[in-house]
Amino acid sequence: MAPKADTQSAGAVAAADASSQFSMDPLFHILKVVPYSFLRAPRLRLKIPSVSLPSAMTVFSLVLLTYFMVVSGFVYDVIVEPPGIGSVQDPATGAVRPVVFLPGRVNGQYIIEGLSSGFMFVLGGIGIVLLDLALDKNRARSVKVSYAIAGISSVVIAYVMTTLFIRIKIPGYLR
Repeated sequence: MAPKADTQSAGAVAAADASSQFSMDPLFHILKVVPYSFLRAPRLRLKIPSVSLPSAMTVFSLVLLTYFMVVSGFVYDVIVEPPGIGSVQDPATGAVRPVVFLPGRVNGQYIIEGLSSGFMFVLGGIGIVLLDLALDKNRARSVKVSYAIAGISSVVIAYVMTTLFIRIKIPGYLR
């Protein structure tokens, strides 16, 4: 059985609220009511701005750009500020040669290393999108074959290059 509401206390609260509205300070009432008694709100004919949704390609481009920035280590590059490219001295000749990958350190990177790795991840993702487009039944056969070849080659290139990057980054890995 549901409990009964106390009608006497609810009525007392409502009466106290109503009386508190009308028993306010007269000076406050004058300051609150008098200035607005002769003013009226203007008639505004404002139009609500209509915001159209972005196209599907715009959303895809923004998602792809965000994905590229995340997998490239953009936040790491901004916080740590690593050099764009490294250098190492050749012990035999003494010449300084550039190094793109920071070998042996999994949790560190040069800027170019992050960008090239991120580009390979995005290339693989675009290859998967091209493979999906190759399955469309409304396209001509030559276009479907072109999409399939481009998609397969993109995925294979991205996989081979990413594996190469890992082998350079971590010597002796995957051997």
